[in-house]
Amino acid sequence: MYQRILIAVDGSDTSYLAMDHAVQLAQYQRARLRIVHVVELFKYLDAPAFDPTPLWEALREEGRHALSVAAAKARSADVDSEIAMLEGDDPSLRVATTIVRDAQGWDADLIVLGTHGRRGFNRFLLGSVAETLVRMAPAPVLLVRARSRA
Repeated sequence: MYQRILIAVDGSDTSYLAMDHAVQLAQYQRARLRIVHVVELFKYLDAPAFDPTPLWEALREEGRHALSVAAAKARSADVDSEIAMLEGDDPSLRVATTIVRDAQGWDADLIVLGTHGRRGFNRFLLGSVAETLVRMAPAPVLLVRARSRA
């Protein structure tokens, strides 16, 4: 049923839990995985008096680590995969928009994403990648929730 599964990771425990689900599904469906990490460019940091280069490089390094961990999970399960670090050339692009564009370009037939369960004011301030992605997605979306802390 699914042949091309796109999984977005951000280095959080929840994204790695989503990665585990994507790997299991890919094994079962004999599907290919595309593992992506989005480096979010912050438009307001591009000011004349501030050099954002060290911050961008730290974000990229964090992304390389997240991709490396996720790719190792796919390899250990013998799942065919590829990785990609995504950066919008437009800093105003949101993470969800970047994932949607990549999913369209790669012709993904399923998108997997971990949710972080932010509520109230935090959700208002930070937005919801999952919510936006579900509204814009060109394919079905599998959302994996964080484990409860019970």
